[in-house]
Amino acid sequence: MSRFQITPLLLFLFVFWCCTADEPSKGKESLGTEHAAGPIVEKYAEVELTTDLSALSEQEKAMLPLLIQAADIMDELFWYEAYGDPDTLFQGVEDPVLRKALEINYGPWDRLDGNKPFVEGVGPKPAGANFYPPDMTKEEFEAAELPDKSSLYTFLRRNEEGGLITVPYHVQFREQVEKAAELLRQAAELAEDPGLKNYLSLRAEALLTDEYQPSDLAWMDMKSNRIDVIIGPIETYEDQLFGYKAAHECYILVKDMDWSRRLEKYAAFLPELQAGLPVPRAYKQEKPGTEAELNAYDVIYYAGDCNAGSKTIAINLPNDEEVQLQKGTRRLQLKNAMRAKFDKILVPIAAELLDPALQAHITFDAFFANTMFHEVAHGLGIKNTVNGQGTVRKALKETASPL
Repeated sequence: MSRFQITPLLLFLFVFWCCTADEPSKGKESLGTEHAAGPIVEKYAEVELTTDLSALSEQEKAMLPLLIQAADIMDELFWYEAYGDPDTLFQGVEDPVLRKALEINYGPWDRLDGNKPFVEGVGPKPAGANFYPPDMTKEEFEAAELPDKSSLYTFLRRNEEGGLITVPYHVQFREQVEKAAELLRQAAELAEDPGLKNYLSLRAEALLTDEYQPSDLAWMDMKSNRIDVIIGPIETYEDQLFGYKAAHECYILVKDMDWSRRLEKYAAFLPELQAGLPVPRAYKQEKPGTEAELNAYDVIYYAGDCNAGSKTIAINLPNDEEVQLQKGTRRLQLKNAMRAKFDKILVPIAAELLDPALQAHITFDAFFANTMFHEVAHGLGIKNTVNGQGTVRKALKETASPL
């Protein structure tokens, strides 16, 4: 089951989280008995995500349980990244409404209201979640001589002397990623599509090494696969301190081949859209890879970062700037999730705000197209700064995601 917030806020693809100047919470409080979980849970509607599996072969169907098991491991890793040990959070929580709110938000902070705590005795959420020591300042981070401190795939921790050190994800999560990698390898053995088989094999290796570029390139090479899986540490929204650290997540998708063919014509416009951006030439001099795609999918499983709070209805990946320049990006439209948001959010809002004579013009195709071109825009522009000082993402730091 997936949850959808019944409010206009979810017409956006992500929530803009507020930062606080208060003393950060360590995220390990004993929960009080007073809470405001009821209104939080009521913001969401439960819907069943379904798809037609009749087009899948028996081996493709057999892959799905393996991928779901791997996704559940990503969920475990994201809990650690977002909060810490969830067992300490849920200990003694008997109220089912409070438990539900904690599960939805992956912690005691409301993701749809600036991460405000909704449980008595819980302080503000650390801006850096659990990626950094809660007492670390930005100045201390900047002064630390650690070559991989800004890596997408390292935690900052303290040594016995109190100094900062880095811990790679594949070291911190060795046991879990070994299990996830084995599950991906088993799924690869079942895969009949050569591109999917290669991608799953490379992604399994990436989980063990934190070297994701080869599997990102292989993912862009996939063209005829009916099953897709996006898995690993990908987006940096959870790191509100610097925007450096990627969080683990997993989407399991079934491609809608008919809808995807309908979208092919729009992909041909991408180079022209880049060239036509209304900005000085220096800011559109990069040419994205020509293998960019627009495809439609049914999402059948969310786990980890993408499952926290509101649900994504479209994706533009990979984030690796080198892969984008070499191959382009793939825009994934999650059709069944989009339909749920259309039915549960947009249609009720239109019924309240629009003249009845206009409501016939509120159509799913228009909503789909609006979301699709939002994702198209994500892939336009430059990926590296014009002064040659690195990527735009790293230059913008914690402001990159909101901007």
